[in-house]
Amino acid sequence: MLYFNYFTNPCQPDKGRISAIIEQPKTVWQIIKEQKVDMTMPVLCLINGAPVLRKNWGDVLDNNELVSIVTLPLGGGGGGKSSNPVQVVLTVAVIVASVYTGGAVGAAYGAAWGAAAAAAVSIGGSILVNALVPTPKPSLNGMTSSSYTQSPTYSLQAQGNTARLGNPIPVIYGKHLIYPDFAAQPYYRYQNNEQYVYQLHCIGQGNYSVGQIRIEDTPISSFKEITYKVINPGETNTLFDEDVVTSAEVAGQELIKGEICGGFVLNPTESVINKIEIDVAFQRGLYYANDNGNLNQKTVQWRVDARLIDDEDKALGSWFTLGTESVTDATVNGIYKTYTYSVAQGRYEVRATRLDDKDENSRAGHEIRWVSAKGYVVSDKSYGNVTLLAVIMKATDNLSQRSSRLINCVVTRKLKTWTPSGGWSGLTATRSIAWALADILKANYGAKLTDKSIDLNALYQLDQKWNSRGDTFNAVFDSKLTVYEALSRVAKVGRAVAFIQGGIVRFVRDEPKTIPVALFGPRNIVKNTLSIQYIMPSEDTADSVCVEYFSENTWKTSEVTGTFSGSTSDKTATVELFGCTNKAQALREAVYMALANRYRRRIVTFTTELEGLIPTYGDLIAITHDMAHWGSGGEIIAQDGLKLTLSEPVEFTSGVKNVLALREKNGSLSGPYEVTATELNTEVMLKTQPDAEILTTSGMERTHFAFGTTDKWSVYARVTGIRPRSNQVEITAVIEDNRVHHN
Repeated sequence: MLYFNYFTNPCQPDKGRISAIIEQPKTVWQIIKEQKVDMTMPVLCLINGAPVLRKNWGDVLDNNELVSIVTLPLGGGGGGKSSNPVQVVLTVAVIVASVYTGGAVGAAYGAAWGAAAAAAVSIGGSILVNALVPTPKPSLNGMTSSSYTQSPTYSLQAQGNTARLGNPIPVIYGKHLIYPDFAAQPYYRYQNNEQYVYQLHCIGQGNYSVGQIRIEDTPISSFKEITYKVINPGETNTLFDEDVVTSAEVAGQELIKGEICGGFVLNPTESVINKIEIDVAFQRGLYYANDNGNLNQKTVQWRVDARLIDDEDKALGSWFTLGTESVTDATVNGIYKTYTYSVAQGRYEVRATRLDDKDENSRAGHEIRWVSAKGYVVSDKSYGNVTLLAVIMKATDNLSQRSSRLINCVVTRKLKTWTPSGGWSGLTATRSIAWALADILKANYGAKLTDKSIDLNALYQLDQKWNSRGDTFNAVFDSKLTVYEALSRVAKVGRAVAFIQGGIVRFVRDEPKTIPVALFGPRNIVKNTLSIQYIMPSEDTADSVCVEYFSENTWKTSEVTGTFSGSTSDKTATVELFGCTNKAQALREAVYMALANRYRRRIVTFTTELEGLIPTYGDLIAITHDMAHWGSGGEIIAQDGLKLTLSEPVEFTSGVKNVLALREKNGSLSGPYEVTATELNTEVMLKTQPDAEILTTSGMERTHFAFGTTDKWSVYARVTGIRPRSNQVEITAVIEDNRVHHN
């Protein structure tokens, strides 16, 4: 017999497919006529997945062959003679694969998560295909939304300390260089004629081990004029008052006798201050150059006033004097002073005026300028679960205004780790992928899940694997994104995927698996539901992968290209691996992605009964089916010692080892076991007693078998989707190829 599929709509293969079983002998042309294939449209003929030219459609087909006729969309290259319908169908094949993968993943993830997984595969589909661990999305290191400012960590143009108002507070995992954001607006004041800048930086949410602190590329220890303190969550800043507002209107105005400068509103609406600071400058010095060439003293006097106002800027009283000040000196050097005044809590406006006449003589330096006005806000100084860095810097020749905003530090996140025997540990510096995933799921800025909703045992096992390989995750999340997207970015660095099953977030890594968890064959695959999608390569298909990563040596973007035997650098796909900072790790993942793109290009879908719920996402299953020449299968109908009677005839292959695998009562696989032929083609003789209990009675489902040679009794596949449908289950899987697991 022949198996026939007619795809009238390749974009929706499930809805546009007509299937039939056809008796032999037949040619392709005869099948087309009998099945009434519309030949007014361009069509493609595939026999066992391989395209066949029309000149060969008159050949008689062999038994058990799979014939697929696919109607091609019109166009594909702009229309007319330039159209290339074959190119279109190749692209459609990639889209079909991503739809199958994403749709099936959706069953395991849930609707929203499945949509995200499908999108990830589709985005990379035209260049890279990876059905199990979707290819990383492009531009991971940039902005995720136009409403948020660019990351100061991953953008060379944006590097520096800024107040990223309205943006998320950063969350850092692993070890990373950061330019911490301002947690409060910096301000300046003068002491002993020296200018000091006061900065409070937010390193990130959570606890961190702060390593080297630098000004651009120079260690902060090289600047003796800098004092700093790391403030852990729950601690207070004892270096200075950080909640200080500076009036934007006061900007170096000259004070002149008889003219009032101000009033200027000092603090914003719905805030109160209890201290006012006034900065003044005598930029030309204070002096009078006498006839002898010496400097005589000069004096400047001025007054500062304030008054209370309400939130609508209306006065609540009269002006009162904060202070009447004077400075006397004989110097040509600039003089800078800060004056502090305590006031009753409230909202204020300030003004100033000069009290003496200015000496306009060219020999005199007698000018005063009002540099700034500051208010100390009364507020709760609790910043929550964040780590802060307080810095006081004295302005010197070594420290410019620009460099004062280039403070950076290398920090390592402190997280709790978990073991089956000891539970959660205390906070410890770690670069672990596993515990970053756990933190995303448990933290207040994450999913806020409890332990019972997380597969901690799986994370622990994966953590052991990642540690042995040297795989780590090191990245800064400083833009808004979903919990699933954060989980996906972290898991991808470890070649893993997160999914929800039974209300529990679980994790699976793409790694070699040798023992299938279930066996599916003709007896438990619903008739006519087995389909195979071939992701055919096109002229855009890459055979090498260039991974861009953020190097832990230079803290700049670097790249490495992964190839394998037989690949070239002519068609290279470039992806960003967010969170990877190690070259060796980046190279491993580049090779893995290239191999997965080359060798995982067959997607199998079939429907079974409730035993389809036995495997989960990423599990290895064995599939036997004569339609695809994956061995043959049936049931054991009788047992006499080592002799088994089969429901279906089997054909032994001489010169090689023939084997029989058995499905146990719980659905798992037993064997395969070597068998020899008897006089009947429905009997086999086991060489050894099997471990499985063989069921042959009619009161229960009999034991299923899979038969073939050592390497052809079945095909192994990795489950990418499980979709319950009433009392049946649809399973989607990608045919496994161990060459993917090169490293």
